Amino acid sequence: MLNVCPNFNSMYKMNNIICEEGYGSQEGKVLYKRDNNGKIHKNVDKNRRFSSISQFFRSVFLPQGYPESVSEDYLTYQIWDTVQAFCSYLTGTLATQAMLKGVGVGDETATAVGATITWILKDGTGMVGRILFAWIQGTSLDSDCKRWRLFADILNDFALCVELSSPLFPSRYFRFIACFSGLCKSLVGVAGGATRAALTMHQARRNNMADVSAKDGSQETLVNLLGLICGLVVTPMVYGNPHLMWTLFVFFTFLHLFANYQAVTCVVMETLNQARLHIIVKDYLSHPGGYTPRLRDVNASEPVLWKQQKKINIKLGTQFSEVINNVGDLEQLIQGRQDNLYLLSLNNNYNINIVLHQNSTVKDVLKSCFHAEIIDFVVNLTESNKERPMYRSQDIDRLMSQLCTITNQGQNLSRADCLNIVIVSQTLTDQLFPRFVKELESAGWITDYNLLGPDEWRATWNLDGVASKKLY
Repeated sequence: MLNVCPNFNSMYKMNNIICEEGYGSQEGKVLYKRDNNGKIHKNVDKNRRFSSISQFFRSVFLPQGYPESVSEDYLTYQIWDTVQAFCSYLTGTLATQAMLKGVGVGDETATAVGATITWILKDGTGMVGRILFAWIQGTSLDSDCKRWRLFADILNDFALCVELSSPLFPSRYFRFIACFSGLCKSLVGVAGGATRAALTMHQARRNNMADVSAKDGSQETLVNLLGLICGLVVTPMVYGNPHLMWTLFVFFTFLHLFANYQAVTCVVMETLNQARLHIIVKDYLSHPGGYTPRLRDVNASEPVLWKQQKKINIKLGTQFSEVINNVGDLEQLIQGRQDNLYLLSLNNNYNINIVLHQNSTVKDVLKSCFHAEIIDFVVNLTESNKERPMYRSQDIDRLMSQLCTITNQGQNLSRADCLNIVIVSQTLTDQLFPRFVKELESAGWITDYNLLGPDEWRATWNLDGVASKKLY
């Protein structure tokens, strides 16, 4: 920030300060004063001098421009993340001691070749595990980064517990134990690293992902250094004292899990995934006035230990054959809705399949999921025997009443009933969705992109025939 007086003569009559500047939002200003000879002198505010040490640590461990350059939940998350990293380092130190004992350190009968083979097998198992886990779960790590972040830390503690228990088993089982713990830690590495990247993207508010990530690495290094110092004190204390070792391990493990839970639950994501959209639509339809819950309330309600429990299973981005079996169904679904860029089907087991058009946009994906959530809301409403909300709009109230009447049949729904539910709910979606999106945006939710996690299947449909494109 730089403020310059446009009129030096008038300013000089008031005071000798001709300029003041500050660095970001930091307190304390640098003042430039003019003396009688016309020279300019730099004066530093006393408050700035006293805070020079804190400013140094701030510039080393916090992103440039903090707090404006990061999300509001950054500081809270980093505090809990620091606590969990410290606890994880100490428990890891205890487990390493047990693993070294198991591999043969201090045992005259152990050979270097046997220890090397054990370590190679352990690393190899972990490499294979990383590849398979990234292949199977890679796309869901962005969508449910909170849940996978907590999963990674729980699995890490489990792996450390296995390693700490290794001396209790006969030595012939150590190789299997080492490979199993290596496999668990490989999954931790993939899940933890991927979710850390997703959280960094959320925290960076000035396209400063690299800076936020680098400062997070600096914070973790400092914490690990403190943990190393504490480890040097703790390791001699627990040597030959298994009761103390397990007591410390249990204490720091519980503290580690508690800190991790606090860390992921304090994060306030503005993007929509399946779990957050489910919570929003449920509250939105439960209030006839169209209430959209706040960011913090939705994130607080998002489950981080398990998947969001829903009556209906939604598959987004499926193949055309899973939705349409005959031309008649396609005619009814697209009748009067040729501009609709998705197709949705429902069966009597309450499974929803959604086909996305080749030209579908982010809003079309969001609309298709909103459509599916309306059906889920109605099904839950009828099965729980709750009183149906009365909506101000007669058309919306009539459509909702019609949906409740059809779904009252439960598992006895015919194929025609399922198709009727889709068509009626589509009409309801068309009326509610534009206003729903506006209220989402006014509440602070991001709708330009989302984390709803569709599969990659895309289709083009036309009752008059689809022109084939030449493949080269």
